[in-house]
Amino acid sequence: MDPDQQLLVSGARVHNLKNIEVSIPRNRLVVLTGLSGSGKSSLAFDTIYAEGQRRYVESFSAYARQFLGNLERPDVDQITGLSPVISIEQKTTSRNPRSTVGTITEVYDFLRLLFARAGQAISYVTGEPMVRYSDEQILNLLLTEYEGRKIVLLAPVVKSRKGHYRELFDQIIKQGYIKARINGTITELRVKMQVDRYKTHNIEVVIDRLPVQADAKGRLQESLKSGLKMGKGSVMILDLETEEIRHFSRHLMCPSSGISYADPAPNLFSFNSPVGSCSRCNGLGTVSEVDLDKIIPNPSLCIRKGGISPLGEYKPTWIFFQLESIGKHLGFDLTTPLSEFSEEALGVVLYGSEEVYKMQTDKSNHHFRSSTFEGIINFLIRQKEELNSRTIDRLVEGFMNQVACPKCLGTRLKKEALYFLIADKNIAQLSAMPLGELRNWLEGLEGRLHGQQAIIAEEILKEIRARVGFLLHVGLDYLTLDRGVQTLSGGEAQRIRLATQIGSQLTGVLYILDEPSIGLHQRDNARLIEALKKLRDLGNSLLVVEHDREMMEAADCIIDIGPGAGIHGGRVVAEGPPEHFFRQNSLTCQYLRYEKEIPVPPYSRKGNGKQLIITGASGHNLKHVSVSFPLSTFICVTGVSGSGKSSLITETLYPILNQHFYRSVKKPLPYVSVEGLNNIDKVIEIDQSPIGRTPRSNPATYTNVFTDIRALFAELPEAKIRGYKPGRFSFNVKGGRCETCQGGGLRGIEMNLLPDVYVLCEDCNGKRYNRETLEVRYHGKSISDVLNMTIEDALILFSNIPSITQKIRTLKDVGLGYVTLGQPSTTLSGGEAQRIKLAAELAKKDTGNTFYILDEPSTGLHFEDIRILLEVLQRLVENGNTVLVIEHNLDIVKVADHVIDLGPEGGHEGGRIVAQGTPSEIAYNPESVTGTFLAKELQHSKKPESIPAKVR
Repeated sequence: MDPDQQLLVSGARVHNLKNIEVSIPRNRLVVLTGLSGSGKSSLAFDTIYAEGQRRYVESFSAYARQFLGNLERPDVDQITGLSPVISIEQKTTSRNPRSTVGTITEVYDFLRLLFARAGQAISYVTGEPMVRYSDEQILNLLLTEYEGRKIVLLAPVVKSRKGHYRELFDQIIKQGYIKARINGTITELRVKMQVDRYKTHNIEVVIDRLPVQADAKGRLQESLKSGLKMGKGSVMILDLETEEIRHFSRHLMCPSSGISYADPAPNLFSFNSPVGSCSRCNGLGTVSEVDLDKIIPNPSLCIRKGGISPLGEYKPTWIFFQLESIGKHLGFDLTTPLSEFSEEALGVVLYGSEEVYKMQTDKSNHHFRSSTFEGIINFLIRQKEELNSRTIDRLVEGFMNQVACPKCLGTRLKKEALYFLIADKNIAQLSAMPLGELRNWLEGLEGRLHGQQAIIAEEILKEIRARVGFLLHVGLDYLTLDRGVQTLSGGEAQRIRLATQIGSQLTGVLYILDEPSIGLHQRDNARLIEALKKLRDLGNSLLVVEHDREMMEAADCIIDIGPGAGIHGGRVVAEGPPEHFFRQNSLTCQYLRYEKEIPVPPYSRKGNGKQLIITGASGHNLKHVSVSFPLSTFICVTGVSGSGKSSLITETLYPILNQHFYRSVKKPLPYVSVEGLNNIDKVIEIDQSPIGRTPRSNPATYTNVFTDIRALFAELPEAKIRGYKPGRFSFNVKGGRCETCQGGGLRGIEMNLLPDVYVLCEDCNGKRYNRETLEVRYHGKSISDVLNMTIEDALILFSNIPSITQKIRTLKDVGLGYVTLGQPSTTLSGGEAQRIKLAAELAKKDTGNTFYILDEPSTGLHFEDIRILLEVLQRLVENGNTVLVIEHNLDIVKVADHVIDLGPEGGHEGGRIVAQGTPSEIAYNPESVTGTFLAKELQHSKKPESIPAKVR
């Protein structure tokens, strides 16, 4: 290959890379694959991307670099042919509740501009179109429509406000006006006149009373000019014959009711601006509402025994004295069960009363005080609002739920913003449309716009259509613009960034992507691959870390890192274009040729005959779904992206079980009933969230094996002679740790314009401990050496300590033998974090009636890693437990005992059970999209010789 057409990496030694040399063709789609932990990310992100980032910073001036610091060069001899690098990882773009799909893609910004410039304002009182007139138009309308009639020209100065307005009346008299229309009645003004200050008033100044005639045009024009000045751009016309009122304004105004809107600007439609956000929820769309079930969790208890949860059990405090006093008036005492309280009594206790109660404040001295009672709920809300305390906030929020704002109904915007329409839709309605539906609405929009509105909208619509089209190309047609970014999966957030990059039209860039197919159904894979090829065809290079079979078959070049994981990996074991790559003999190649495969069980388990049944699940897009889960089986929930899998399992089933077993505060999505809870005794959710958010968290601390290791070191003769306790060997406690890095081994350097950078501590060189602590050794290994050992090596070292090996062995069983005990959690992938959680649960005593829930456990896993993981999951089921996985990976779906397929589409067109049964039954169900792909996979599993031509 021409040297100018390749990215050459020579002598890469980052992490476990074994001084490798690799040539990556430029302007091609290159897939980097291999076992989990083999070194793919070390090559792609920690070597190539890190060097690209370093060179970018080096291009800044010396003045700018003094604020950024110098990035450390990755451990590599040479990298040539490196283009500017953009990394698109699995991290969610933002955790800010104000960030939505619309704001981060900028589609919503263009929609705001569209509505501000081309929206039709509608009155929220009468539903009529709002109108605005120039002074000349108002004059001509009066001369035309009121010709020959007597009118009164009024200038509105007060609209539906309270006050006595004495100063206003005096000011009007000084300006020479003698009459005003007050609450519909024309009244002569007098000095020091006032109205009832506690009532709402409408006041208009009588500017002139005249007949409308052509020869009175000059007088009418002058009066109109004065009226518009006093009415701040608005006037009212009273027809003396019919007594009808009409409104005219230079601003947007309802001609019947007279309400007016400010001239629209883009920030009127922004929920992140005070101009447009709902005043009740401040643009968040949700508010906190007290949950009575949390205030009174058990109505059979009395107040003295803690029946009112925020108060706890009886204490001799003023609030209990006050409740005791109230009880004497309303017929209860502190030992009366709350279920026996009258409706009036319970209302007073919870919401207070204006009545004054006499309260004994000191039982010994018989002191009394009279006061009103504000109620428990009002007291909690006041404490939260008045006391600036995180502790109080957390306490009060524990008794509240987040519900849709009752004022804006979750739209986040103030009322006026929702009454600007384009083709009968407001901006909130468009934001709630799935992107596929929004695209269809946009396509036919020109025919519904007319005149100036169509001219204004033309260029804005081009930009909106292009950006929505990019999102559809990467398979996100089921998302809505108002979807919160914090609710997106890592794969969805990554594909949004990918769509943004396609829209940027950059060329000559090296894009590095981390498993963009995560969370994507096989049906949508083709669209993702097409989007990647489009990015490549613009003149860019793509390096994709991926395990997906279809992605590899579509690549221009594949590079396989291995042969094993951790210290057993770090080498290039196969590379080349697909037709050449598939003929090589690496583990990946054998799986791609179906020489190795995950076998399909000969039969599907029927379970123990018991079931867990949910009826009428209707949260988000679920269409009153009723589904039964056979217990003691391996269940797989699948379906196209956005079909409702997470809504059904993560947000309905798991919160139901969590509330039942652990009294969790998270409220499940709406459902009618649940049966069979008595057939299981606990629930465990194992998701892909990090096991910790700082480098201090690691597999040893998460699985709690580090406690046993520290206890072992404290029992060593050298430790006993020195008087060391287990705390001496903790890197989180003063005494034994290095105080320069405070036991972190790394020092964080804050970067102003870039993510924080962690560098080795110069005092302990990353060992975490001081010299004295490191002198205590077990079989020649210090506590720091133990943390740097792989799971496999630690099993050998601690082979005679059952309490330690029992916990460590589970990590090896889930395929993490290559991970070190002290590997910082920030360096673990989502799949590795999930397997560490699984190992921690496996190390606990098994009850045999546990319900396990895993969300896409195949994330980041090679074919061989999936095989090892499935052995562990199947072992759990063999012990009588139930394992439920949300999954797209066909290697997992095909070995399940029971498959539940949701669909048929994503978003509004999903949320139904399309098919359920064994994998074979799903495969031959014509209504199941998943079944189409599953049938092909089962065919390969049964007939290994049936291999696609490209693979052969």
